[in-house]
Order: sequence, then structure tokens, then C-alpha cells
Amino acid sequence: MAEHALIVHAEWDEEARVWVASSDDVPGLITEAETVEALETKLRVMIPELLDLNAHELLDRTDVPVNLIARKRGRLALHA
Repeated sequence: MAEHALIVHAEWDEEARVWVASSDDVPGLITEAETVEALETKLRVMIPELLDLNAHELLDRTDVPVNLIARKRGRLALHA
């Protein structure tokens, strides 16, 4: 049986020049960082804290898989 993973979505904000992350699986999660790596570091602290604050059912587990799905939209020049 596959283990349920928390889903975190990150979207690049071109104007602010940061990755903005949120999750329907983690109530209250909204954060930003300049790189995906920095975002992952923040999430490692924030997710357990928010799960604890919300008395989430996953608190009895020692770990939980997290899928960070990052999306950055852009355009490519097709002809020089």
C-alpha cells in the first residue's frame, strides 16, 4: 500500500523573485524563499510546527513523505 504524501506546491513569483509555497495538506502553510533549496529548508521546520499547531493526525508518525511540486513559467525564443 502506498504511503500518503503531503503535497506542497511552489510557484515562482517573477515580480517578487521568490518561490511561494502553500499546501492544502498542511493548514496554514504559506511561505517564500529565493531558491527551491532554501524553500525546502524552511519547509523542514514549518511543516512539523504547523502539523503540531493543528493537532494533525500525522503527529503520531516519526516521518512523512513530502512531495514538493515546483512550477516556473517562462518563454523560449524559437528563432534567433
